[in-house]
Amino acid sequence: MNNKTIIITGASGNMGQAVVRQFLMKGYHVVGTIAPHDPVPFEIKHPQLEKPVVDLTSEEASEQLVQRVVSKYGTIDAAVLTVGGFAMGDIAHTSTADVLHQYRLNFETAYNIVRPCFLQMMRQGWGRIFLVGSKPGLRAEDGNGMVAYGLAKSLIFRLAELLNEEARGCGVVTSVLVPGTIDTPQNRQSMPQADFSKWIKPETIASVISFYCSAPTSSIREPVIKLYD
Repeated sequence: MNNKTIIITGASGNMGQAVVRQFLMKGYHVVGTIAPHDPVPFEIKHPQLEKPVVDLTSEEASEQLVQRVVSKYGTIDAAVLTVGGFAMGDIAHTSTADVLHQYRLNFETAYNIVRPCFLQMMRQGWGRIFLVGSKPGLRAEDGNGMVAYGLAKSLIFRLAELLNEEARGCGVVTSVLVPGTIDTPQNRQSMPQADFSKWIKPETIASVISFYCSAPTSSIREPVIKLYD
């Protein structure tokens, strides 16, 4: 029986639900967080699945979640942090408030949970962390018209670099997933003329995460995992 434990934030989202299913299938204890007042239905039920409601913009609430998970299961073997949000806006139409909103949505929600997870993994001597970046955050030329979003996501890559530098020589690795367009009902509805065959399925992303969590890849330290052509 697999006694490993994983925290998955944004578990009700399309990617989140795919990752939840993947790791339940692998036998993990899965803690899938849901945002307060989340309107998205999350109907997956499993004896090894917990669905706590957590405000990840709260540093205290995030730390308390990690403490509860460690108290119950002893370790955290992996963390997949999918919470985030998107917004358009060029320089002329992007205020400081817009930048701050995207920072809180895309960076704070990751940092608040990654910090206690990382510290726990350093204590136990192993762990895999997966952050979700974006092409606009990775390359400025892909962020035209997405200033606040691109700035917020760019911090995700630097965070991964800093975590990997601090964990050098340890068994703790942080990677950033950079997906192309994800094949979701929402994206299909908003872009009905697109070639869906070129989009990446949430289940494919979940399989990639599972592969990187497997024992044979324990020495892989690639910080950026590009999931697009």
